[in-house]
Amino acid sequence: MYLRSNITRLLQYRSCLTKFQELGFETIYSYNLGKHIGVSAEQIRKDFSKFNIRGNKKAGYNIEELITAINKIFKKNSPQNVLLIGYGNLGQSLIKYKGFSRSMFHIIAAIDIDPSKHKRKTLVPVFPPEKAPEIIKKHKITIGIIAVPDIAAQEVCNLLVKAGIKGILNFSSLVLKAPEDVQINNINLGNELEAIFYHIQLKQKNI
Repeated sequence: MYLRSNITRLLQYRSCLTKFQELGFETIYSYNLGKHIGVSAEQIRKDFSKFNIRGNKKAGYNIEELITAINKIFKKNSPQNVLLIGYGNLGQSLIKYKGFSRSMFHIIAAIDIDPSKHKRKTLVPVFPPEKAPEIIKKHKITIGIIAVPDIAAQEVCNLLVKAGIKGILNFSSLVLKAPEDVQINNINLGNELEAIFYHIQLKQKNI
């Protein structure tokens, strides 16, 4: 079992490596990667060694091989389909977010209770809630994103779990209830801003 911090750093490494690859770089040294991530070269080598990822002292790490190795750790060698619940402003912004595609996640459809959204041209096909189980089964979806008002979040969570979803990215402010085998990650933007503001005030008091 690896700590959440190890997994988080691996994802940060992959994101940074992908950007270097897009710029045309083929190799990278741990100190270069660490400089962009904000961790020491020693920490990077420790993280990689836990997963038996080795580099070359003189030549560094091959970027393509590193990305492949990290993808293997997450058992992901092909794009993963994702279902979005809530086609409002937040939902549409999430669909446009390029970071998902770089990480091989593809939002293939959205669910929304507004009938007008089912007929007009949208970024991805939008369906009514009752279509969710059919879409999840057809496209073998295991991950859902909840971007609905708080009042509907738990009901949506129940719908997804019943349809077979095993992972949920929750953008509501509610702490959702689900079986232990369902992984829920909560993204509360308001709380994140509150935390930042708190630390700013704390630092100002210590100046």
